Amino acid sequence: NHDTVLRFNAAPTERYEKDVGTKTTIRIINSQILASSTHWFNTSSLYKDVALVAWDPAPYAVNLETWYTNPDYNLFGPYKEHRKSHAEQPFYILHPSFIWELWDIIQGNTDEDIQPDPPSSGFIGIILMMILCKEVHVYEYIPSVRQTDLCHYYEQYRDDACTLGAYHPLLYEKMLIQRLNIGSEDDLRTKGKATLPGFSTMDCGA
Repeated sequence: NHDTVLRFNAAPTERYEKDVGTKTTIRIINSQILASSTHWFNTSSLYKDVALVAWDPAPYAVNLETWYTNPDYNLFGPYKEHRKSHAEQPFYILHPSFIWELWDIIQGNTDEDIQPDPPSSGFIGIILMMILCKEVHVYEYIPSVRQTDLCHYYEQYRDDACTLGAYHPLLYEKMLIQRLNIGSEDDLRTKGKATLPGFSTMDCGA
């Protein structure tokens, strides 16, 4: 039982309730979800009755005006249309500098030079919940003994890059989250469950 549940992109609950539950409070979506007609953003129930948080992989240190006129995927048009027709629904777009500040944190926690590609939706969502919550439970972000090469539980698409990273710095993200885990090693190994402290509970000293 969780006070708030964050889900990612087009991840459904229908037909997977036994494993993932039914509750969704916040859904973080990349700009492809808004821009691509294959995701049915305007009509799908996935994006209704929840708070939405969108992000777009802008270049590092991009000028805001430049990004607005030339995003990676056109999220601003669909965003404005959705706000007009669903004015009561909370819907936010993350500032690109927030995304790259997270990348700086990942880079700052490894000795290796990482390609300047943006963090994954998963990592962005985890940090967002650590900002909002006192404690965060993350499931199968760090793979358990049940690990497969499936990219998503709801699709029959297989690629090890979904776990280890190709575009996103996934391997380094997961190493950092594993370091932050305050839960048991058994939970991590058997359930893929990491327990993370919210930032409001941390004492980083003077």
